[in-house]
Amino acid sequence: QVQFMESGGGLVQPGGSLRLSCAASGIIFRIYAMGWYRQAPGKQRELVARITTSGNTNYAESVKGRFTISRDNAKNTVYLQMNSLKPEDTAIYYCNNGSPNWGQGTQVTVSS
Repeated sequence: QVQFMESGGGLVQPGGSLRLSCAASGIIFRIYAMGWYRQAPGKQRELVARITTSGNTNYAESVKGRFTISRDNAKNTVYLQMNSLKPEDTAIYYCNNGSPNWGQGTQVTVSS
């Protein structure tokens, strides 16, 4: 059964940076595109960034130029580098490959 373990969240001031990590298990990681999603209080979960098996990436308009998704197939891990953080980036962040199973996520709070 696929499992995702997200980490790296925290409290950061506006303009700061964080690097999220997500370790996947129970899947052949290298054959899946991976996505980072987020869910803010009272809002639906949304796709933030996606990376294909060949390394092609795409981003939500709201994070373009600030966030970078990457992957390490040897470690079964996907990363999200988040720079120039804004209060509206506050949310729980999750990774997923299209599975109905979700991890617990990691909380990101951007506040002064």
